[in-house]
Amino acid sequence: MPDMFEPPARVPATPFGADAQLLNGNVRAVLFDLDGTLADTALDLVAAVNKVRTDRGLAPGPYETLRLQASHGARGLIGSAFGVAPEDAAFPSLRDAFLANYEAALCVQSRLFDGIPALLEALAARGMPWGIVTNKAARLTDPLVKLLGLAEGAACVVSGDTTPHSKPHPAPLLYAAECIGIAPGRIVYVGDDLRDIQAGKAAGMATVAAAYGYCGDSLTPAEWQADAVVEHAGAIAPLVMLPA
Repeated sequence: MPDMFEPPARVPATPFGADAQLLNGNVRAVLFDLDGTLADTALDLVAAVNKVRTDRGLAPGPYETLRLQASHGARGLIGSAFGVAPEDAAFPSLRDAFLANYEAALCVQSRLFDGIPALLEALAARGMPWGIVTNKAARLTDPLVKLLGLAEGAACVVSGDTTPHSKPHPAPLLYAAECIGIAPGRIVYVGDDLRDIQAGKAAGMATVAAAYGYCGDSLTPAEWQADAVVEHAGAIAPLVMLPA
């Protein structure tokens, strides 16, 4: 496996084009974002940030509002719950409290999205490696992946601090491609945030927008210019695997 801090060499990519029907003939591996794509982690994330509020004598924030920020980590959740930006003086203490709460109750209500277990089983049966590329820090990613039962099946797990850059920079995806030994142009990246699609395109991968995820940006998944948009995890398999 390459050194995690050595910039991965760019492997020439074969573009898929915009026609999603062309995806399945080219795909040799699939990479997934974690929160909002493989796993529905919003309940635990929102509980962690709401505990920061209640510990300070504030009422819990509305779940449906905070859920939209679940893919944006501490920055998005604290911004939504407190109206505080990373450059504000109050942000570090709020972030530290949120992360401590989350780490203490990492996988209480989190679960895989419907359709994901069957998809991963189908990929394994076809001998197609799959992996995880997330912006979540490794100290949270690694135990969560184990608790969700994903650790043994994943060909690689790349966290937000595995490489010097996080998404939307392509470095984490290119590093994952090197780890699994497959050219980026033969990989599909699935994510529920605009930065996932931006990172995948910059890495030369085909991209699938998971509209069933949190999708908290002002743009809708249909406007992200992904190669395909899916409303349910079960719709991913026909895009990446030829019929048996």
